[in-house]
Amino acid sequence: MSDHDSDESGQVPMMQKLLDNPFLLLFIGVASPAMFYLVWGLAEIFTVPAR
Repeated sequence: MSDHDSDESGQVPMMQKLLDNPFLLLFIGVASPAMFYLVWGLAEIFTVPAR
């Protein structure tokens, strides 16, 4: 078996770059729930009937 990757162009695939970066994964793991709850909270605020 060769020491070279099966990709002969030498470029690393984008998903591998993403999954090899722990800080980017940490940011995505924190930012995505934060954005979800922010949008959810705003939707709840705007759907509360006014008195």
